[in-house]
Amino acid sequence: MKPNILFFFPDQHRHDYLGTNPDIPVRTPNIDALGARGVRFTNAITPSPVCAPARACLASGKRYHRCRVPGNGHDYPLDQPTYYQHLRDVGYHVLGVGKFDLSKNTPEWGLDGKRLIDEWGFSDGIDNEGKYDGTRSGKTEPHGPYLKYLYDRGLAHVHLDDFNRENRHGFHDTHPTKLPDDAYCDNWISENGLRLLDEVPPGVPWHLVINFTGPHNPMDITESMYDGRPDVGYPPPVESTELDPDHHNEIRRNYGAMIENIDRHVGHFIQAVEVRGELDNTLFVYSSDHGEMLGDHDRWGKSVPYQPSAGVPLVITGPGVESGIESDALVEIQDLAATYLEMPDADPLPGSDAKSLWPVLSGSSETHREVGISALNDWRFVWDGTHKLIDREGDQPLLFDLLRDPGETTNVASDRPEELERLERRLASETA
Repeated sequence: MKPNILFFFPDQHRHDYLGTNPDIPVRTPNIDALGARGVRFTNAITPSPVCAPARACLASGKRYHRCRVPGNGHDYPLDQPTYYQHLRDVGYHVLGVGKFDLSKNTPEWGLDGKRLIDEWGFSDGIDNEGKYDGTRSGKTEPHGPYLKYLYDRGLAHVHLDDFNRENRHGFHDTHPTKLPDDAYCDNWISENGLRLLDEVPPGVPWHLVINFTGPHNPMDITESMYDGRPDVGYPPPVESTELDPDHHNEIRRNYGAMIENIDRHVGHFIQAVEVRGELDNTLFVYSSDHGEMLGDHDRWGKSVPYQPSAGVPLVITGPGVESGIESDALVEIQDLAATYLEMPDADPLPGSDAKSLWPVLSGSSETHREVGISALNDWRFVWDGTHKLIDREGDQPLLFDLLRDPGETTNVASDRPEELERLERRLASETA
């Protein structure tokens, strides 16, 4: 039987917040275990560090400048094929839960979360509101399945009041939500996913995407998650002039708590696959649509070309994947589309920029791309694993040596004109 594909795709998980990083005290034993059994990529980047374009690039297999979703104010074009459709065409039962963000500009999900899932290529699924989408659209009545769930339970006012408070203080509010654990959005998403997986008929290959809403801001953790945070210090932000160190640490502890909660659910899904007897025939993938600045360079959220915003975790294990490999190969997240489609010999996506990871996963190659590209609005960057050029429309270029300056604090453009010219030419050719 064709291998199954279980894909964890949370929102805004930056690349360095994993338990395998000795400098970050976040606990992710289940994600780490997947990496130990497979390949953990250390140089994976998003094609665009904002939700809708990143997810459009993944679905279409295209880079930002060709994905036709330039920002969160645009919906995925329904005439543009998706890798979900191509998997369904070769017999996969394609499922998804959580925040799909393929119709970001249209705050309508259907109260059952099924408004456009067939058109996108899913066999079944529940597309729910993102953290801010739901509270903006659901102030008086629900427009999606998660707010409907909260209204039905009499908890919508608790959630809306929490977000009103957190919106006033942004990232700086670290107080826990009053929602009970079972009504917390990522926990609800996990239950939906486990239920859909349980309903897959035996002998049918499946692809399930778990789109957790965390660890996207606000830092809205439950009281049990808040109480369960380890009393540890996280590294301070790079080049930050905001807030005091204790406040920064509180924000990072909450961010870490959201990731640890997601990791617990990863463990639940691994157990569910094992119960189905399909552990040896399932490809497990963990990544994210983009990262999170967490106050580095006095920035919060994403949308900027720094590595905390653009870098994402990527862990893959399963049939045909080498074990215990840490790879520094350059990867763009839309490469997953080509990787998934190669497994069952499905048709490639038309006009795709995606490049299958199977040569690296199988151990036949240590390299993947010569350069990685990411872009949004008026900036683009190209990275060759050492030097990173950021081209900003109407502004001077930035050139960082990430091996010597991983915090991207020193612009060496004027000191290394040959590197600057080389990467400018490469960026132009890659985005033509």
